[in-house]
Amino acid sequence: MKQLLDLATVFGYISLLTVGGGMAAFPELKQLTVDTYHWVTFPELMHYYSLGQLAPGPNMMMVASIGAQVAGLPGAAVVLVAFILPTGLLTFGVGRLWNRLANWPWRPAIQRGLGGVAVGLVLAGGIVLARGAITDAKSVALAVGVFVLLMFTKINPAIPIVASGLIGIGLYLI
Repeated sequence: MKQLLDLATVFGYISLLTVGGGMAAFPELKQLTVDTYHWVTFPELMHYYSLGQLAPGPNMMMVASIGAQVAGLPGAAVVLVAFILPTGLLTFGVGRLWNRLANWPWRPAIQRGLGGVAVGLVLAGGIVLARGAITDAKSVALAVGVFVLLMFTKINPAIPIVASGLIGIGLYLI
């Protein structure tokens, strides 16, 4: 029972940090699930996150995998509810308030400030993920190649994802 309560507390808290998307919460997700509670290893967390990126639907649904690993099906259910409910309720409430404050003079300043916060959080998450994923010259080359492709072309992101998986198989199994 304590484990389910810990899962609910951790993932309820993390859900409130996802300003800008799941990557924004990745540093705290790593800190709590890997370093504090030792529910998963860092490589396992990166694999879950990567699978969440590949799966259809919201990418942060991967948190259910952590809950399942820790406490089976009840753990997965608790994590999903804890991760979705606080943010859903907060978004609903803020959305209603935001509409009422449409002509409020502070609104544009808040929007600009939150944009910067979201970028900073996502960048911090990307750096934490990169520290675990980019470990040698091969992974650096793969990361740079995908970055360049996505920044300077209009290629469908699914193509470099699949290609990177195939290249990774070739590079790391040989």
